[in-house]
Amino acid sequence: MVILFDQYNLPEDIYLIIFPTEQQQIVARALIKYMWDNGGEMGKTEMGVFATLLHEGNMVFKEEGKSPLEREMRISYNKRQFYDRILTPMRGMGLVDYDLYKKTYRVSDKFNKLMIRVGLTWLREYEKKGKK
Repeated sequence: MVILFDQYNLPEDIYLIIFPTEQQQIVARALIKYMWDNGGEMGKTEMGVFATLLHEGNMVFKEEGKSPLEREMRISYNKRQFYDRILTPMRGMGLVDYDLYKKTYRVSDKFNKLMIRVGLTWLREYEKKGKK
């Protein structure tokens, strides 16, 4: 997945940086919240149930920080698109990790480590040009 951002207009919310559409941002936020509510980890079957709830439009979501008077919203998101556009990119970027042996998904901090590595790679390239 490609992340394009503007250093001068960088949002505070990670979901606004990573996902291009509002619906994807909401679904990704709901997934991470659901995972944190379940100890930061969920099984393959639980992930399937989560995707099915989304697909059928039975997932109810209320954003934190919003007014208590605002209504909860029902989210509907295609199951296949959930795996292709939300879960797979989150796994690829290191936001979510999958354990093949336990067959569980876990919220991960690998994204942070990868971004540090990208920054260090740029610093090496930057320093090479100055020494020529």
